[in-house]
This record gives sequence, C-alpha cells and structure tokens, in this order.
Amino acid sequence: MMLKHLVIVALVLFLAGCGGGSGGGGGGSASGDEPLQVGLIPNENPEEVEAQYQPLEDYLKKELGGEVVLSVPTTYNAVVEAMVSGELDLAYFGGLTYVQARQRADVHPLFTEVNPRTGTTKYRSVIIVPADSDIKKVEDLEGETFAFGSVSSTSGSLYPSIMLDQAGIDYRTDLEEVIYTGGHDTTAQAVANGQVAAGGLEDRILYDLQEEGIIEKGKVRVIEESDPIEGYPWVVRDALAGKDEQALIDAFLGIEDPELLDLLRAEDYQKVQAGDYDYVEKQARKLDLIAEEQ
Repeated sequence: MMLKHLVIVALVLFLAGCGGGSGGGGGGSASGDEPLQVGLIPNENPEEVEAQYQPLEDYLKKELGGEVVLSVPTTYNAVVEAMVSGELDLAYFGGLTYVQARQRADVHPLFTEVNPRTGTTKYRSVIIVPADSDIKKVEDLEGETFAFGSVSSTSGSLYPSIMLDQAGIDYRTDLEEVIYTGGHDTTAQAVANGQVAAGGLEDRILYDLQEEGIIEKGKVRVIEESDPIEGYPWVVRDALAGKDEQALIDAFLGIEDPELLDLLRAEDYQKVQAGDYDYVEKQARKLDLIAEEQ
C-alpha cells in the first residue's frame, strides 16, 4: 500500500510538471531582444515566493538592460521540466532539483546566497515532532506518519530520508503513512497541528516561520538535524552566451541594496561549482529520488 501511495504521488507531481512546458526553446538572453526567463522552485507558498522575488526581477531588468520574466510554478518538478525543455535561462533550484536537471540538460550552477543570520551558504535539514510528542529520536518513528515537503526537495525530502535511513528506517516501507505537503511551511504546519507524527524541512525556513509567528514557538521540537548542505544554486543553461552569463554574475554579486538583500534573505552571493552537489546526487540515487541513467 505504501509503495502504491508513493508511486501515485510521484506520478501526479511528474504530470503536473510536464503540463507547464509544451513548447521548448523559449529562452532568451541577459542582453538580447528575447526576455531572460527565470524560474524559481516553490519552496514555500508559490504566490508568496513570487511576491518576495518581484524586486529581484525589477533589479535584473535595470542591471541587464533587457526584459526579464520571473515565474514560480506550483511544483518543483515543473521548474526542472521548464529548464530541460529550454524554456528557462536561469533557475533557482535546490540541490536535488539541480542534479535532476543536470541529468537531462546542459546546465551548470553559478552562485548561492550567504544567509545573513548564519553567515554561511550552508544550511541543514531537520526532523521535527510536536513539542508534546513522546517521540525522542528518529528510531522512534518506525510505524509512524511522516510529512515530506516536495518529493524533489533537498531538505524537505532527500535529507529527511537520509536521516531515517541512518536510523534503520526505510521511508518507502517502514512508515505507517507518508504525505508530501508540497512545501516547508505546510510541513511545519502539519506537524504543529498534530496531523502527522513528524516531518522534515529546512532549518532556516523553520526559524523564519517561527519568527514570523506562522508557527508558534514551542509548538514543535527538533529531534535530528542533518550535516551541512550546500545552498540553493542559481543554475544557468550552458547555451547562454558567455557575456550574458558574466552579466548575471556581476548583477548578483553586485547587489548592495540592503532592502533587496533582506527580501532575498541574503547577505551576499558566493560562487558554487557542480562538484558541490555530487553528494546530493549520490544519496538521491541510493534512495530512488533520482532516476538511474539509461
């Protein structure tokens, strides 16, 4: 029953992603006549993410001297599919969605943000339970209900699965029920409201949800955290002209407006390399979260 449930969820997400991209090759450039197409994964509510990044779209239009179109699909997979089909020039991926995309498209990462609170590009995945739960450690989760975010989320799916696996729990067979909430915020709410016994999400987002009062402080408790994870990469198509790629790098690394940086939850930006995400790919293959090469 659990395997059937997981297959159905994965299929629904795949079809939702495919639905967004019927025409390939729609990408543009940072300085040409065609708009620069930018996509972002919906790691929280898509409408809120789009509103959060609207000032970035305006900034890029000014800095690059051309039209920029920013979009936030409703699923992580839709962003991957749009990049693979050539509809996007630049995408804000998580580590897992990036390695999924690079299996099927010629893309490479450019940079990621330094978090202003932690002072680093890296973050962690955490497993949380209701504060009054009897569950004390990950091993106690066998036979319990568990909430992941998106099936393609690095800290909301892959790393919680790794932590479960390290505790001897296979997320595919050893849990009573698995749900995919679609986002870190909805996972936190599901745990706080007692809808599931536990859930996995990004630590920085949990902190922000608590600071903003969306999740009441003291309602959830962290029982495990992952090793540090390299930050969300901004990923570009290899086919983008070298001058356009450099213009993007200069634009991001040159952001000085404190209000814009605050909206982007960034202190500044640092370059990253493809190899920074090899561990993510290795673990994703082990846990069947990325397809084996044909």
